[in-house]
Amino acid sequence: MISLPSHLVRLLIAVMASLPLFVSLSVSSQTSAADTRINQRLLSEDINADITLPAEYLGYPLGEWHLRHDQINQYLQILATESERVSLDSAGYSQERRHQLTAVITSETNQKNLSDILAYRSNVKFGTMQNSRSNTQPLVVWLAYSIHGDEASGAHAAIALSHYLASANAPWVKDLLEDTVILITPTQNPDGFDRFSNWANNNKGQVVVTDNNHREHNQDWPGGRFNHYLADLNRDWLFLRHPASQGRVAFFHKWQPHYVGDFHEMWHQQSYFFQPGVPDRVNPLTSKANQQLSNELAAFHRQALDQVKQVYFSEQMFDDFFYGKGSTYPDINGAVGILFEQASSRGQAQASPNGVVTLANSIDNQFATSISSLQGAHNLREKLMKYQTDFFSSNAKRTRDGKQTGRLIKAHGGAAHISQLTDILNQHKISFKYLAKPIEDDDIIFSEQDSIFIPKSQPQHDLVEALFDKRTEFKDETFYDISTWNFESALGLTLIEGAKPSIKFLADKPVAKALTLSANTTKTVFPDEAVALIIDWQQAAAAPFLQQLLHQGVLVKYALKPFSLSAANSKNLPVEFVAGSLQIPLKQPVSEEQVRQIVSELAAQYQVNIVAASSSHTAAGMDLGSDDFIKVQPVTPLLVTGSDTNASETGQLWYYLDKTLGISVTMVNSERLTSIDLSAYSHIFMADGPYHVISDATSRQLGKYVSDGGTIVAQKRALVWLKKRNILKSEPKSKRELNNLFSTSGLKFGDKSKLDARQSIGGAIVSLTLDQTHPITFGLPNPLHVMKNREISFGPTSTPFIVAAEYDNELLVSGFLAKEYQRSFANTPAMIVEKKGKGEVVALTDNLLFRNIWLGTEKVYANALYFVPSAM
Repeated sequence: MISLPSHLVRLLIAVMASLPLFVSLSVSSQTSAADTRINQRLLSEDINADITLPAEYLGYPLGEWHLRHDQINQYLQILATESERVSLDSAGYSQERRHQLTAVITSETNQKNLSDILAYRSNVKFGTMQNSRSNTQPLVVWLAYSIHGDEASGAHAAIALSHYLASANAPWVKDLLEDTVILITPTQNPDGFDRFSNWANNNKGQVVVTDNNHREHNQDWPGGRFNHYLADLNRDWLFLRHPASQGRVAFFHKWQPHYVGDFHEMWHQQSYFFQPGVPDRVNPLTSKANQQLSNELAAFHRQALDQVKQVYFSEQMFDDFFYGKGSTYPDINGAVGILFEQASSRGQAQASPNGVVTLANSIDNQFATSISSLQGAHNLREKLMKYQTDFFSSNAKRTRDGKQTGRLIKAHGGAAHISQLTDILNQHKISFKYLAKPIEDDDIIFSEQDSIFIPKSQPQHDLVEALFDKRTEFKDETFYDISTWNFESALGLTLIEGAKPSIKFLADKPVAKALTLSANTTKTVFPDEAVALIIDWQQAAAAPFLQQLLHQGVLVKYALKPFSLSAANSKNLPVEFVAGSLQIPLKQPVSEEQVRQIVSELAAQYQVNIVAASSSHTAAGMDLGSDDFIKVQPVTPLLVTGSDTNASETGQLWYYLDKTLGISVTMVNSERLTSIDLSAYSHIFMADGPYHVISDATSRQLGKYVSDGGTIVAQKRALVWLKKRNILKSEPKSKRELNNLFSTSGLKFGDKSKLDARQSIGGAIVSLTLDQTHPITFGLPNPLHVMKNREISFGPTSTPFIVAAEYDNELLVSGFLAKEYQRSFANTPAMIVEKKGKGEVVALTDNLLFRNIWLGTEKVYANALYFVPSAM
């Protein structure tokens, strides 16, 4: 087995031994993060002195100050200029347009052949590795750091590692580079990384303070963990809601690495973790061969950390279940991913039960396991390459009988949702087909506009299975993240398993469709005799389409009840519209010519189908001039932000309002609400959160806001706060009350962790039955599948008209939800709209925007905006 070079080990041990024992809450800056351990290491070998050291570039030792993303990019560019071993590749841009650069480090010979290597990598999924050239191809190792912006030690270690590999002349390094292409991405979340770096540097004094209560270790909301829209990017590998994730996944499939190292930080009280994780919590779709390689690689990490006397642990706490993370996405894509977690200093140095955690020591540990990753992967090169070959070969062999079987999929939200689904599938390199003509299967009509077919036989077979997995039973009921993420539920899809469509019904490209539909014919323009334009509210893009119409001053009405228009078609059937569907009268304050032009342009942009009505008389239901068509008022929402709120869920609301609907949304920290004239806002949104810092004066102000005609849209723990302040009448059950559902009779102390797991709802998909006459449910599929990840519910209510949705009697769709919860939640309210004075409170027990991938339920918030309070 290859170990760390002896002189590096001696240096690590010597410097660690020289570190003082911290017994006070502060230490001199002369002996803290500016410690030269990592810097000395970079000078300890036979290195190319012409390559600029990190300290030479920075003007100070690496780790004395927290790096910014631009400094990292500039240093990588210097290395690429100075070393023939280094080139640069791009993983795209962050939301704030920071460039995500990756150092590509390999031998000079490999550098000259990168185009050929990449061409070969592009065919890995299709079995071309089984030819004679595979033995001459390099191993590809991707080391990626700091996807959580405040887990900064990884990015600093990546800079040191990049210099070391670019300049070291040790024989083992030269051998490694001949056989391996090494990809080093220092920062995977540039926006959050810079937010944290500025915070840590702004709060650093001359004297390093290790007190946990020090401002340096306690970031202001939302902290550096999250990206621009406050998303956890290490939960976005599958969902791809954010540009940094999209660039990263594209980068993964471009290089198709054999090994991925995913470097993080954890709680300062911990030590150091590396996978394997908890054995019983590995996703069943991950092969035993993958886990065997994880165990073999772990031996290298153990030896590296033992040599420097850094304590560590494995097979506890963290798992390999959810495929939306950097260490697990590789596992379902033909690679081996390994998670590393270093105790965090969250600044320069922080006291912990294990002694003081310093940035310098954290950088060293991340460097050590980066080296052990390279040595382990190099030593296991043949096994890693064979594993990848076998992975894709086994997928290709699954259905070689030529039968075209797979999943036939229809989106309730129509073309816009199918477009979003196909965009995700394309990014994951999943093969699918469009429909060339309608298919009827199981009494469901799958049309060209709202349906696709995903064949079972394809290289990404395993990933497809993961996306649509609906298991409800598990060997271990503890989950580090969610227990399910089924795309059928998330995107509001109707799905036929094992469908066998004829090839003549399938197409490689979407069938061209007309922009608009009229009652009599299909045209790209609206007929002259049209009196109004009608938009079915079930279409996913109808809500952002509506918002843009309002923004441009177009008068729009919505239907309180279903109706239908006459139409000439092959079956002479009327065109039916659900409640909530929009009517755009062609006679209104804006000229008809302007209306036609605006609507035509927006319909093309948002993929919205429009029916032109030639008469105000309808085939069924109220006529177009009825009072049951209500004018949609412009909206002015306010989103409560700050330390009282769950940053991720607040960010998801911001993303939906800003990025999806295109609304100008005012964000105000909760402690500032007292100084705000709330009457200027039509709606106030409150994400999950304890809301401890809102004053009594603000509580009274919010109560008056609703009574005077405002609308509060609140979810999860915000409901508990609203009830305590007498703004909400209905009684939500908190986690403490729900814990009483679980019997503790006869339990032993050792059973506590299992009880905690059963009492936790990490993420399960449950089913709701809707009152489809209620405006808050207009346009939604019934039943409705939602992600439940918080222990909160309402008790049964006798108050009529306020319950818009309730949990089904048999509510569990997929994932883990304890039987106690299933029995308790069944047939209880999930959505309530309470009248209070002239206004309303929309109360939601779940986050219906979960990670902005729950496209099937997000329309609830649009309904709250445009239909409440006018319909109430």
